[in-house]
Amino acid sequence: MSSQFSAPRAATPRCVACVASTLLLACAPTFASDPQNPEQLDTVTVQGTRPIRTVDDLSNARRKANERTGATAVIDGESYRDRRAGTLVDALGFAPGVFVQPRFGADEARISIRGSGLQRTFHGRGLVVLQDGVPLNLADGAFDMQAIEPLAARYITVYRGANALEYGAASLGGAIDFVSPTGYDAPAFTGRVEAGAFDFRRGQIAVADVSGRGDVYATVTGTSQDGYRDHAVQETYRLFGNAGFRFDESLDGRVYFTKVDTRSQLPGNLTFAEYERDPTQAAPGNVAGDQRRDFVLSRLAGRLAWSPNANDQVALSLSVSDKELHHPIFQVLEQESRDIGADLRWRHESDWSGHAAVLIAGVRTTNGSIDDDRFINVGGESGAPTNAFDQHARDSVAYLEQQVALDARWTLAVGAQGLHSVRRSYDRLITGGRDESFEKTYTGISPKLGVRMQVGEGAQVFANVSRSLEPPSFGELTGGPGVTQVDMQEGTTFEVGTRVQHAKGWVDAALYHARIDGELLALNDANGNPLGTTNADRTVHQGVELGAAWDWSSQWRTSVQYLFNDFRFDGDAVFGDNDLAGVPRQQVRAELRFSPMQHLHIVPGVEWNDATWIDHANTLQAKGATVWNLRVGGEVAGRWSWFADLRNVFDKRWIASTNVVADAGGVDGRHLLPGDGRGVFAGVELRL
Repeated sequence: MSSQFSAPRAATPRCVACVASTLLLACAPTFASDPQNPEQLDTVTVQGTRPIRTVDDLSNARRKANERTGATAVIDGESYRDRRAGTLVDALGFAPGVFVQPRFGADEARISIRGSGLQRTFHGRGLVVLQDGVPLNLADGAFDMQAIEPLAARYITVYRGANALEYGAASLGGAIDFVSPTGYDAPAFTGRVEAGAFDFRRGQIAVADVSGRGDVYATVTGTSQDGYRDHAVQETYRLFGNAGFRFDESLDGRVYFTKVDTRSQLPGNLTFAEYERDPTQAAPGNVAGDQRRDFVLSRLAGRLAWSPNANDQVALSLSVSDKELHHPIFQVLEQESRDIGADLRWRHESDWSGHAAVLIAGVRTTNGSIDDDRFINVGGESGAPTNAFDQHARDSVAYLEQQVALDARWTLAVGAQGLHSVRRSYDRLITGGRDESFEKTYTGISPKLGVRMQVGEGAQVFANVSRSLEPPSFGELTGGPGVTQVDMQEGTTFEVGTRVQHAKGWVDAALYHARIDGELLALNDANGNPLGTTNADRTVHQGVELGAAWDWSSQWRTSVQYLFNDFRFDGDAVFGDNDLAGVPRQQVRAELRFSPMQHLHIVPGVEWNDATWIDHANTLQAKGATVWNLRVGGEVAGRWSWFADLRNVFDKRWIASTNVVADAGGVDGRHLLPGDGRGVFAGVELRL
């Protein structure tokens, strides 16, 4: 699909006739016509379909990502359909710069870019996660991985750091956008079934259609598994749908609907002794308290996109969501949250005396409220009340970025984002004679300066410097036994990198150095119970992000992702220059794909993780591991595809993620989340 026209799903007889007539006329011998009496030919009309204005197609998304003066990536949703697609690792495991690891083979994962939300060992923080350009985050910045369905994405864009400015993201990590298919770029019907080890079951049905000026896409998925570990049963159902309409040649509209119903038992963390004895067991306290995370999410969003001329587009997005959470942990959390958001964005392309320029400007605001009731956990049920809060969050941002081509090779970008955030909590149940009500306001400006140089066809280098701001979510303010009114996290990031697009593949590499003031560190005690959040004095995040895929021939393809994570304190009064705990220093994922024929491909793969510090005092460390995988698959008759996916071929015991504590004193504690053992999964898919 080109950047100007979207291809029809199939050639119609009229289109075939038009093309054939054009070819015949072009090939007709010149002597057949009389120059004195020219023959009058029938008028030939070539029809095309103008692009959808509410959503970029894949080629446009890649073009815009390559225009950034910093690190970006676009993942084709087709690239991970040839395997078990059960977690975010399956979708984002080869995305440059993204650290993602399932906690216990579940939807919920540790996900971080450049150390964003480094200490958050449960649902996410530090990234703006979007669906179709509309944030999935609650108004306070937290987000749930279970709200995301990788199989419902046509493509995924990853904008690291300040390169996500146009998404209203000014955090250290940046933004990830899951963009849905439409009636124009999805098969009319898709049916998919997966099954395998640990009683894993997964299915998808999707339909798409175009009628006149309207189109529709809808998908339903269902997933269930008993899990590798005890007390790890999961069951999730998701419905995603969107419908678009072209009002006229300049105005498009699209509405989106999401419904998620997810229920997950939490097996908890193991000690080193328990892990060595039996990594499949659950933590006793998690079983006794029937610890779990269950929620139902409903979300409605809409977008209007208006292009009054070829150089301008204005897009208005509105969204409303409602979530009901039942979350027995060390206490029982019963929460109802409601969020309303609006985003207005303008993109203007112009010419400055022969120099191409792009202006991006916008405002976004999200308002949310949470009824937060807490109870004693009595076997997973609510006992006596322990606390109750009425919470309100508001995030408002305004952003502006100007790019201008200085000449045929050099492009300069200057931008800034203003942030105004409010966190307000009213204590409805006074305990211990202490009123924990509070109101905090966070404001700031994040400037950005970047440059990009085209060094050849399909190759460019870039550099930028930017500021980042991240106000705390309620998980940092009220997530522990008491309220901790922490300050905003601020930082300055320097970045250089290169990206190469070639007919045989691509290479994406970046080096970054971020100096952070007041990093939000969520600490737990030795048993994994939260103690609240503090602001560190100064920390440094620096590293290397590398991703590549290359076709050595028509049959052989290599894919690799490498992360070097150097995250440390900077002269801290307690921890000195120690490494920050939470992620391995290095990670490698690699695959070699052999495709001797269309009906068969064979893909061995490996994942290697370096050792991971569990505590900031650097007294306790989880060892690294190498895990091998193997899958085979292929296509049949152009409509059917199949795969068999063998994970952890040698049944390696390995640690997928860890707890994060301040000082473990070198003593064994309940810190480890084992990765899945060996398992075989298989699936088939039909497309019509």
